[in-house]
Amino acid sequence: MRSTPMQRREFLRTSSAAAATAFAFQILPATARGANSRIQVGCIGIDGKGNTDTLQTAAAGAAIVALCDVANPRQPGLSRRKQKKAKDGGETMLDKFPGARFFTDYREMIASHPGIDAVTVSTPDHHHFHASMLAMRKGKHVYCQKPISHSIWEARRMTETAAQYKVQTQMGNQAHAGEPIRRAVELLRAGVLGAVQEVHAWTNRPIWPQGMSAWPKAEPVPAGLDWDLWIGPAPFREYSRAIAPFNWRGWWDFGACALGDMGCHLMNLLWHSVDLRSPRTITAETGTFDVDSFPTDAQVQFDYADFGLTWYESGRRPTPPAGLEIGGNGGLIVGSRDTLYFDDAYGAEPRLLSGNPIPDISFTKSPGHMKEWFDGMQGGDRPYSDIVHAGAPLTELLLLGNLAILTGKPTHLNGQIGRADLRGYEDLVNPARTPGWEI
Repeated sequence: MRSTPMQRREFLRTSSAAAATAFAFQILPATARGANSRIQVGCIGIDGKGNTDTLQTAAAGAAIVALCDVANPRQPGLSRRKQKKAKDGGETMLDKFPGARFFTDYREMIASHPGIDAVTVSTPDHHHFHASMLAMRKGKHVYCQKPISHSIWEARRMTETAAQYKVQTQMGNQAHAGEPIRRAVELLRAGVLGAVQEVHAWTNRPIWPQGMSAWPKAEPVPAGLDWDLWIGPAPFREYSRAIAPFNWRGWWDFGACALGDMGCHLMNLLWHSVDLRSPRTITAETGTFDVDSFPTDAQVQFDYADFGLTWYESGRRPTPPAGLEIGGNGGLIVGSRDTLYFDDAYGAEPRLLSGNPIPDISFTKSPGHMKEWFDGMQGGDRPYSDIVHAGAPLTELLLLGNLAILTGKPTHLNGQIGRADLRGYEDLVNPARTPGWEI
């Protein structure tokens, strides 16, 4: 039986208070590996984006010693990728890495595999915190897909834990390793645009259903899928193709809306070049939605002391400057001297609307997004999108936008990201978790 909004709110508030008191640490400091040592990685989630992350991890020189997924790669049940490979007789991930131990539960993998130095986390959003926290508290380095967490409370705890255990971390917003976005960051820092006056970022997401009015009817669980483990820390729901393998992003229990999905890309350039840590007020306009799902469309306004940042999703878009046609994903950064425009999700080809060429400005090149993470483990610089300085605080900013979306009320902040007082929103800031999944 579905809970009413009031039942759910009271249950979550009670559980949130209990969960907030159950947080403890055990010191297990991570150690840097020598430059010639081969890093041993356990990969959590190996289909979809996890397939790419696993292969890129191996390509960067790591030894893949463990693989974990709630769906058995040899049984083509949940994933279209697995179904195609089985039909074609192609290799599964187990065939590609025959020496790796396979697990269905990452809790078991992290607890029982002593050879793992680091993990990649490529799961649905509601597992990001649990997998990452368990790994960091064992002194293991973490590469986690965006958004770094599913809730604000989780983002703050992950920041504390990454700092305490001194592990090397990286959030999976790979575009920041690209030269165009790094050059654009330095361009903004150098004041080429002048004072930033307004910012607009938009996406064609959601490309999955949102605004649902009821949970879908139960369907048989596909062969080889451990649905209880897929649900994990979230409230239990019966399996449906309307939830997995892809459409979970539209449900509040599992995803973080289009803003959480794409904001880590589209606002990434700004995070590293403009101070986004202290929004004063966040407001949202939305299409229709139920308490359990995200809206059909939304527009979110982040107001700062000196400028405003507007987020648009689905069919919503800013009014473009004269002569400019804007695409499905992109951004405008309007300054007192010039305007920077990019027309993809990753800031790949920014240009100045004045027609002036992008200045030849110095910037630090990346050896590669995954390679940054490995270099950090071997005594090099910290990764650019690590949890402490970028991944968690940027995620919190986006989740604050979701707070305005879900409540329908302005969110007034009286402090910086990571320290703002959010009393009164406990059920959304720190949702309840299934017994057995407490951290």
